Amino acid sequence: MTTMYAALLRGINVGGSRKLPMADLRALLEELGHTRVRTYLQSGQAVFGAERGDEESLAAELARAIEKRFGFAVDVLVRDHAYLAAVADACPFPAGTLEPKQLHVTYFSAPVTPERFAEIDQAAFRPEEFRLGDRALYLYVPDGLGRSKLAEVLSRPRVTKGLIATSRNWNTVRKLVELTGE
Repeated sequence: MTTMYAALLRGINVGGSRKLPMADLRALLEELGHTRVRTYLQSGQAVFGAERGDEESLAAELARAIEKRFGFAVDVLVRDHAYLAAVADACPFPAGTLEPKQLHVTYFSAPVTPERFAEIDQAAFRPEEFRLGDRALYLYVPDGLGRSKLAEVLSRPRVTKGLIATSRNWNTVRKLVELTGE
């Protein structure tokens, strides 16, 4: 039985470095034996079907293949359709009433606890706000991510230490649920 997954690549095709053309990523995933391969945007999302493996082994396999083929390391998270749909459904913010640029999800490689974020004074950043989910952080930024002071604090190495963390806006969150559900 084939399970549909999304691969989330961190930090590719940004600022002219670590270029990884999506056509090449699709070809690489097919060479790894995956089916129904598609990419979404140029910022590192691919959808594929796999009959074997789990999220961690599929992510490690893809990361090794990218480094071998392209000569640079890329952090990769792989999540299945059920997880992606559950994260979208559990959004604690009114996603239907917000602009997609105002809402983001940061996916983590492992569960996170409130203790990791305890020294962040959320009240100091209002109206920006974050909430934790299952290996995810939901971030509401009314003026967009580029102007967010809270997003800057949340991405500091002491907060994300030991984790792979990669963020997607709400449009991408919803699109990945759709594409992995087909």
